[in-house]
Amino acid sequence: MIRVVLPAHLRTLARLDGEVELSVDGEVTQRSVLDALEARYPMLRGTIRDRSSQQRRAFVRFFACEQDLSHQPPDAPLPVLVATGAEPFLIVGAMAGG
Repeated sequence: MIRVVLPAHLRTLARLDGEVELSVDGEVTQRSVLDALEARYPMLRGTIRDRSSQQRRAFVRFFACEQDLSHQPPDAPLPVLVATGAEPFLIVGAMAGG
């Protein structure tokens, strides 16, 4: 099982209290995790990635194993600790402003 931690506003939208556990078929990548997340919680479609281009939204970041994976290719394998469920895949709302 893959563990996914969502920011509070997306947990509220999906009516979740804690982290999500997902089953992902095949290689564990950003794309496969987000596909599984959006399939299980369709109300999240378009909130993390653009519906058409599937590109990560500008103010959303991905982290795992204390690394920023936001600029990794979507089909790059996630760390083994994420794939085995030992560490969560974090989806974080980025902060901006001055």
